[in-house]
This record gives sequence, C-alpha cells and structure tokens, in this order.
Amino acid sequence: MKKEDTVERMTREPVGRLILRNAVPTIISMMVTAIYSMADTFYVSKLGTSASGAVGIIFSLMAMMQALGFTVGMGSGSLTSRLLGAGNDERASTVCSSAILLAFSAGTVFAVVANILNEQIVSGLGATETILPYAMSYGRYILFGAPFIITSFTMNNLLRFQGKANLAMVGLTAGGIMNIALDPLFIFVLDLGISGAAIATLVSQVISFSILLSMFIRKKTTTVLSPALASRKIGTYIDIVTTGLPSLFRQGMSVIAAIMLNVAAGKFGDAAVAGMSITTRVFVFILAGAIGLGQGFQPVCGINFGARKFDRVRSAFSFYVRTTAIAMAAAAFVVFAFAPEITRSFRDDDAVVAVGAAAMRFQACALPFHSLILGANMTFQTTGKKKAGIFLSSMRQGLLFIPSILIFSAALGLRGVQAAQAVSDILSAAAAVPFIIAFFSRLGTEEKTNPQF
Repeated sequence: MKKEDTVERMTREPVGRLILRNAVPTIISMMVTAIYSMADTFYVSKLGTSASGAVGIIFSLMAMMQALGFTVGMGSGSLTSRLLGAGNDERASTVCSSAILLAFSAGTVFAVVANILNEQIVSGLGATETILPYAMSYGRYILFGAPFIITSFTMNNLLRFQGKANLAMVGLTAGGIMNIALDPLFIFVLDLGISGAAIATLVSQVISFSILLSMFIRKKTTTVLSPALASRKIGTYIDIVTTGLPSLFRQGMSVIAAIMLNVAAGKFGDAAVAGMSITTRVFVFILAGAIGLGQGFQPVCGINFGARKFDRVRSAFSFYVRTTAIAMAAAAFVVFAFAPEITRSFRDDDAVVAVGAAAMRFQACALPFHSLILGANMTFQTTGKKKAGIFLSSMRQGLLFIPSILIFSAALGLRGVQAAQAVSDILSAAAAVPFIIAFFSRLGTEEKTNPQF
C-alpha cells in the first residue's frame, strides 16, 4: 500500500475498525511470542524445579534485550508515524534506516560484554547456587542472539507504526512456531537439556530477524531502508533514543523488578522462584493481548496526531481503554478460578503450585487496571510527551514496585512477594488518571487556539 493510501486510511476510517485491523496481527504475533516464551518454561520445567527457576532468571536478561529493542523501535516508530502523518517521507526513511543500524550495533556490544561477564550477571540476576549452572547454560546461547533479538524488536515496532502490523506478524509468528517445534526436539530427542531450549530460541530469533529484514529489503514498507540513508548526525540517534526513553524506563524497570522479585523469592527456596517465574510467564501471555491491542492503537494515534486530527486521537484512546478493560476483566475471572490448575500444568510440584496459584490470584485482581496504565504510556510516548511518558512508565515496575516488594516481603514474607506486583499495578493506574485528564484537556484547548500544538 502506498504511503498516501496508508495516511488517508488512518485519518479517515472509523478509529475502532482501524485499531482492531492493526491489532489483530499484532495480538497474534505478541501472543505467539509469549507462547513460545511459555513453551520454554513448560518444557524446561520437566527437567526439574531448579531448571524451571533458571528460565525465570534468564527472563531478566531477555528483558534487557527487549528494553534496548523497544527503546530504539518505539522511539523511531513514534517519530516515523508523525513524520509520515506530516508528509515528510524522506526524513521518515532516514529515521528508519538509522534505527535499524543503531539496534544491531547495540545488540552486538551487548552480546560481547554480557558473554564475558556471564557468571557475574546471572548471579546478580538472583540465581541461587542450585539454579546458577542451569541459568548459565541457558543464558550463554541466548546472548549469542542479542543482535538479532534487539533488531527484531526494533523492526517489529517500525512496521507497526507504519500500519504494517500484518508484516510484523509474519516474522514474529514464524519464529515463534519454529521455537515451539524445536524445543522438545533439542531438549529431549537430542538430549541437550536446558541448552537445547536456548538453542531453539536462538535459531527462532535468527529466523524472525531474517523475515522482518526481508520486508524492508523487498520494499514492502512505507519507508525506505538503505545504509546510505542512515544519518551521520548524532542528533538523529539522540532523538530516537530520547523519544524511546519511556520504553527504556518501562522495560528497564521491569528488569530491576524481575531481579528484585527473584532475589526476594529466592529467600524462600527454588520452589518460590519457580512459582513466581511461572506466574510471570502466564501474565506476560495475558498482557500480550492488551499490549497487542495497544500497538494497534499507536499508529492510529501517532498518524492522526501528526495530521492534527485530535478528535480522532481522543476517540482512539477511549476505544482502547474500554476494550482492554473488558478483555482483561474476562481474563482475570478465568485465571482466578483456575490458578492452581494453570500452575500445575507447568510444574507438578505442590510447593510450586502453592506459590504460583496465590500470586496469580493477586495479580488477576489488578488486570483490568492495565487498560489505563498501557493506554496512558502508549499515548504519551506516541505523541512525543516524553516527560509524562518517562514518569508513568517508571511507575508500575519501578517507582511503585520497588518499595512494594521491599515493604511487603519484609512485613508479610512470601505472601508479600506474591502480592507486591498487584499493589503496584493498582497504584500505577491511579497515578495515570490525572495525567490523562490534563493531556486531553490541553489537547482540546490547543485544538482551538494553538495550531502549533
């Protein structure tokens, strides 16, 4: 589809229909990604409780890669969508080419440094003595894939912000399906154990990277990708990173939160680490739907904001929050009712089930509140409101979660570890409300009085 057709569609068609059309492939790709992440946990858990805990430890390492990929991808994607909405195609292509170069370079540096410091990093992520050897074996192969993982997240976001979520879905889904198929082959048939799970993930990520890159090379995208178009000005890269800072803070805080959760749970044994790891993976899967819908909302928001269609920005936000709240409430009911059975499907260990089921029920109570948390974060980042975006993205797994896990674990022990995330989620949603009200109030005022808003 030509750029003119994309912008015309985004600024004319009903916002609900646009969001759903963009979101369906994104939700599929997000959920497939979450499923193959869960598949690693499912298959590795068959190797033992310590092995199951190792997946939770390395989840923090993968979250670091995701943080870098989303920082570059969300930053460049937000800039690109607004540039396309304003009709500046050439600048949009420069941002796109620069972002992909930046992502691969950052991934290469990350892989080299993290491989050298593998044992120190894994220990620092909260691995117990019994979990450490499993985590090191798993993490070693994952790190080899860092350049491909980080760049894939960046390309995925660039495609979404251009209204090409269906292309992003093809790349991520193909890699995810491959990972699910290779896990049992490498772990059990080839008898590679936990290293087999990591190798399966590495192979699948390289496949996803290759497919996503081919979309740009084959000119299936609105922007043009070329090394010649990559900016030679440091300001371009600074603009990409600063625009993506809300993602860096959000994802970075999630890494800190995961480490603190592992450390806090580790005090109660490997079963506690495994139970919380399983809970985390289940909720990553559930929230993939909400995030996928939000990623369908973002190009609609960004292009209409760039085209000064502020009434459509308001309508798109309202549609996203209402739809997400309903979907998350339905998911919360299912999880609360079947939490023990869900946990046991991963690891048939009474101690693990006791920890995981209670944590799932706490977090299920907070699920509907994610509509406000995600809606606010994505709106502020997409419209370039960096300070508000950074502050709010730092709340859920940072400014609120860190004191919650420290206070509740000290006061209530293991029960406090299980409840901390739910408390943080509810408080984060409450904190987002005044920012949302102020933004749309100002938007309405500036729409009438200031054409430079």
